Amino acid sequence: MPILVNLDVMLAKRKMKSFELADKIGITVANLSILKTSKAKAIRFSTLEAICAALECQPSDILEYKKE
Repeated sequence: MPILVNLDVMLAKRKMKSFELADKIGITVANLSILKTSKAKAIRFSTLEAICAALECQPSDILEYKKE
């Protein structure tokens, strides 16, 4: 898949655990895990906005496009 999700990188940079982020943004740890492993087919803008606010980052810090 040409879209990479760098959520693990941002969590590590912010020294935050997955369950902490999930709690802050109001989604389940299981759904956050689906996002982290790039298995999600879509992401709501409201979820992306909440992640960016919680991690104090830009969407481009989380999502990356790479040609296959």
